[in-house]
Amino acid sequence: MKLQISTFAIGMFAALIFAGCASGQGQLGATATLKAAAGVTQNPAMLNPALANKQAPEEFTVKFETTKGDFIVKATRAWSPNGADRFYNLVDIGYYKDIVIFRAIDGFMFQFGIHGDPAVNEKWMDANIKDDPSAKVSNNPGYLSFAMGGKNSRSNQIFVNLGDNRRLDPMGFTPFAQIVDGQKTVLAINTEYGENSREVQGKFQAEGNSYILKKYPKLDIIKSATFVTDDKAPQTPAAPGQPKE
Repeated sequence: MKLQISTFAIGMFAALIFAGCASGQGQLGATATLKAAAGVTQNPAMLNPALANKQAPEEFTVKFETTKGDFIVKATRAWSPNGADRFYNLVDIGYYKDIVIFRAIDGFMFQFGIHGDPAVNEKWMDANIKDDPSAKVSNNPGYLSFAMGGKNSRSNQIFVNLGDNRRLDPMGFTPFAQIVDGQKTVLAINTEYGENSREVQGKFQAEGNSYILKKYPKLDIIKSATFVTDDKAPQTPAAPGQPKE
């Protein structure tokens, strides 16, 4: 089991960020879809991370569709070149499809990236990238960074900052993107389950979506993450700490 980023309990430093749905009939349908999709891996890079090796454009925009609605992020490679390249490749190969937001803490962050298919997790768990230099922008609300558990340990798990987490900057968490549209969706992500344990992460990696959605049936889900063409992308990111709606 691979631990992810250092985190803070409410009001104090604590533990680790481990690389964490709508309720009602809609969620039941989403759960059934996830179970049916388990094991579907169309791109060869899903089971061979070495094939996901493209260099990202200097800027690119990605739309996330979730069970709470959509949000859009703009990535800037200069902020975190290795992080932006990895994010670009994960989107490019279709990795973020039916991905459970397994860990969400109100006022802190929400986290995703463990795949619903255990076979994919086995290949990506240690597919790490090298650290980037010190953060050029801060972990303010609306910024995205990769989870990590030590030097050169970033892989496939991302967190979205919900609060002022500038304390993470000197620890190696280099933001690579910022929300430019859909802040209402981001703030609506279910945080009722809060923190979870190392054991939960390990079982999720080993058993996939069937495990995590049985344990936490109301977790939100990322249905897909796809590139947005330049002519349709929001052009002006919000000011730090104030992502656009």
